[in-house]
Amino acid sequence: MVSPGYEGPYLLGIDYGTESCRAAIFDLAGHPIAFAATPYTTHHPRPGQAEQSPTEWWDALKASVYRVLNETGIPGRHIAGISYDATTMTVVAVDKSGRELRPAIMWMDVRATEQAARAETIDHWARLYNGGGTMGATAEWYPFKAAWLKENEPETYRAAHRLVDAPEWVNHRLTGEWTLNINSAALRMYYNRDKGGWPVEFYEHIGCGDVFDKIPERILDLGAPVGGLTASAAQELGLLPGTPVAQGCPDAWAGQIGLGVVEPGKTAVITGSSHVITGQSPKALHGQGFFGGYTDGVLPGQYTCEGGLVSSGSVLKWFKDNFTRDVTAAAERLGYNPYKVLDERSADVPIGSNGLIINEYFQGNRTPYTDSKARGIVWGLTLGTTPEQFYRAIQESVCYGTAHVLKAFEDAGFASTELVACGGATKSRDWMQMHADVTGVPVTLTEVGDAVVLGSCMLAAVGAGQYHSIQDAARNMVRETDRIEPRPEVHEEYQFYLAKYMETYPRLRDLSHEMVDHLG
Repeated sequence: MVSPGYEGPYLLGIDYGTESCRAAIFDLAGHPIAFAATPYTTHHPRPGQAEQSPTEWWDALKASVYRVLNETGIPGRHIAGISYDATTMTVVAVDKSGRELRPAIMWMDVRATEQAARAETIDHWARLYNGGGTMGATAEWYPFKAAWLKENEPETYRAAHRLVDAPEWVNHRLTGEWTLNINSAALRMYYNRDKGGWPVEFYEHIGCGDVFDKIPERILDLGAPVGGLTASAAQELGLLPGTPVAQGCPDAWAGQIGLGVVEPGKTAVITGSSHVITGQSPKALHGQGFFGGYTDGVLPGQYTCEGGLVSSGSVLKWFKDNFTRDVTAAAERLGYNPYKVLDERSADVPIGSNGLIINEYFQGNRTPYTDSKARGIVWGLTLGTTPEQFYRAIQESVCYGTAHVLKAFEDAGFASTELVACGGATKSRDWMQMHADVTGVPVTLTEVGDAVVLGSCMLAAVGAGQYHSIQDAARNMVRETDRIEPRPEVHEEYQFYLAKYMETYPRLRDLSHEMVDHLG
């Protein structure tokens, strides 16, 4: 419970992640008051596909908001502002009433590989966002999923009044308004203010040139006021009608904001099921092996550079759930975190995991290859390989993948001088030390480990007029608590294994593609 008599103001952040909907209340100084999370289910109809139910999303939000209000005793009238984030590239088709027409196609879904391949057969400025035009387009992005839906489910496509990224669905459920956040538009839909807006010819070439009738016309910067909470949403959530709602964004970039990475120089590493690695550049920057720089993607007048790993924490979870069930069950019976137990058991595994190399491409590769047909690779197994070595090698693979992305940034002229990290991986200081050692870049941790939902609360503060800008909110709400320096001798030892990791996939790419094509 909060202190009696203190009326705030408080901020409500909503975070729709891959596995659950989190609601959190913060004060204006960035201090967390309460969190609640409610899970929902991901369905995989076929290999490479992933779907979720928006109805489950809304039910999860109601449950999470009820819990944070009930646990704190904060009345809805003391919430000064609301904002939100959600997974991006998660495409939702709704009719005029806002009812979903099919399950949402999730960010990790790569069914639109054929449609994405068409992007490589047109010479257009939109391709600058894909590694300066040198990389293939990822099947995860919006226009390719839209084209897939038009070609494979034409009745649903025709019936869709709106075909939107998940944050827009959240916004409409809260306010009744249809807007499009500049982050989704620039980072996932090829919108570029420097080039005049939408790349219409590019969309036409992909096969969905008519989708603009289904995209909200109102494009807002992050944190901009959208409107008030509707009476119906307020009743369902236990909040006050008319509470200001600010323009939200995709989850990873709420995390970047919540880490205070709002000026050029630092690089955000948002960890979870995947890794998203982003930073700000003062000038337009394009190059091989990363996405961007996106015009105004987080802050007006700056350019956002992005790389990422499709599968990071999800590979570690896969291993824990399938190959260490005895350890996991014993840990949970005793009330211990099974990951912490596995960290301790693998602590003595030498650098390089006795020659075991893993590529974490279990659900494809986002960067530097942008290859939806990539799959996980393991080599160096021996009869002496232990579960602890395998676990450690997965952790190392994620660090190698992070270093590979940073190399692509650096080759284009964007040097990372500091990594500011948040998310599940930061619960393991050993894993964070490994990130610093492999990359050779210091890792900073901030006071609020759940930077994503803090970022949403910062947007709420800006939209409600509590702070003048996102940078102003960052100065007042984000505080550094720890800095992990790379160990030079360990960094040097890791370079051999990093090189082998980077050599692995190019040598096996053709085999991987043949297998995926064979399985259909």
